[in-house]
Amino acid sequence: MTSATLLSPTTMPPESTAGASVTSSRTRQRGYIRTLLLLDAVILVVAVTGGYVARFGGDEAVGSDIPYVIVGPALVLAWLASLKALRCYDHRVLGYGADEYRRVVSAGLRLAGGVAIAGYLADVGVSRGFLGISFAVGTVGLVLARFAARKRLHWSRSRGAGWSRRVLAVGDTAHVLELVHTLRREPYAGYQVVGACIPDALLAPVPQRLGDVPVLGSFRAIVDAAAAINADTVAVTASNELTATRLRRLGWQLEGTGIDLVLAPALTDVAGPRIHTQPVAGLPLIHVEAPEFRGARKVVKAFVDRTLAAAALAVALPLLAVIALAVKLDSRGPVIFRQIRVGQGGREFGVYKFRTMVVNADALLADLAAKNETDGLMFKMRVDPRVTRVGRILRKWSLDELPQLANVLFGHMSLVGPRPPLPSEVARYDGDVARRLLVKPGITGLWQISGRSDLSWEDGIRLDLYYVENWSLAADLTILWKTFGAVVRTRGAY
Repeated sequence: MTSATLLSPTTMPPESTAGASVTSSRTRQRGYIRTLLLLDAVILVVAVTGGYVARFGGDEAVGSDIPYVIVGPALVLAWLASLKALRCYDHRVLGYGADEYRRVVSAGLRLAGGVAIAGYLADVGVSRGFLGISFAVGTVGLVLARFAARKRLHWSRSRGAGWSRRVLAVGDTAHVLELVHTLRREPYAGYQVVGACIPDALLAPVPQRLGDVPVLGSFRAIVDAAAAINADTVAVTASNELTATRLRRLGWQLEGTGIDLVLAPALTDVAGPRIHTQPVAGLPLIHVEAPEFRGARKVVKAFVDRTLAAAALAVALPLLAVIALAVKLDSRGPVIFRQIRVGQGGREFGVYKFRTMVVNADALLADLAAKNETDGLMFKMRVDPRVTRVGRILRKWSLDELPQLANVLFGHMSLVGPRPPLPSEVARYDGDVARRLLVKPGITGLWQISGRSDLSWEDGIRLDLYYVENWSLAADLTILWKTFGAVVRTRGAY
């Protein structure tokens, strides 16, 4: 055991402290679920009432023997029961991932199908207009409410106030540290590592820490350690000593304790749609599909890119004219700045932007190199003296990038993709970073909605590579939607 691995002695967290923490977390969790239940009930009442008013104008259903005063409340209760049956209030799916939304939509669709079949078999003539409007408004409303509640939860978690799962990390030292780093990179996911068990803990004469995570013992003490810190989740990562037999026994030991067992394989930065689990000879084999860089989906992506870019240019023409006039009046030089960037397959192209710097900006770069505020291959300064007055405004709101819509029309770029690099950056790429060039660069991307210039070089590359490996049209639309929020917040814009 090296001093670099186990940094400093610590003691087991006092039971009272751990108990208070988990009690607070569970109280917040129950409060969040009760809030969701109340929101769902209100939305369903509004949807069913709105469906009745839209269909019958607020008057009693003329010529109908159906007692809607009973049908309405019954539909609300049945819908809530459907949400409960599909585990839409299960804490394991709340707050992160798409499964929560899929379950909510599925609950509405299944209930609608069940009502339609029951009405046909019983020959009950409930108005189809009433049902159609109610289910449409209710389903959309439920999804939007879950989205709003999730955003509030993420905001709370990022400030340490929202409920999170208390995680005991189990595995080799290096893998535990990597798991801790990965989970802390996205605190809004709601996984808080509060302790660790590593195989070499038996060799240590005193209690230790991995960074600021206390080491609570070896693999022999996993269940006791989880109980001591009131963990509700045991996350097992890679270790040579965690054989299949020991892992199976651990699952047996956790039965009835209320503690979830999750496996965190060494496979990272792979999106769910590319992962398929198939049991073979009693082994849950994880199949990982290869990234898709060509084919019909790429053709569809290109069509959507050019269609949306053409529409955006048409709508933005008045704004483009105003910006062009402001740039021209503010400082000497051309309105449009054309810079050579590297695109898909290493092909160079000219990217278009509104000019935001003085005309001799490149010549002044050498004098400012020592003031670079970012790591890696890029140059960034929060207060760059080369930027013009209008340029600062354009950069703050990302308006300088609007001319790149023309690059999308010409096929050089995509609406969503990695940041387009300079030739000087590409010349210093290693084999991994060069994978960014397997797809077209984008006007926006994961880097844009995750902090822009505030990101480190390493984080920016990680996000770009994640997009390259896992892109999808649905993800593109999500990134485009989130881009508006990122631009409004102006975080990392300089």
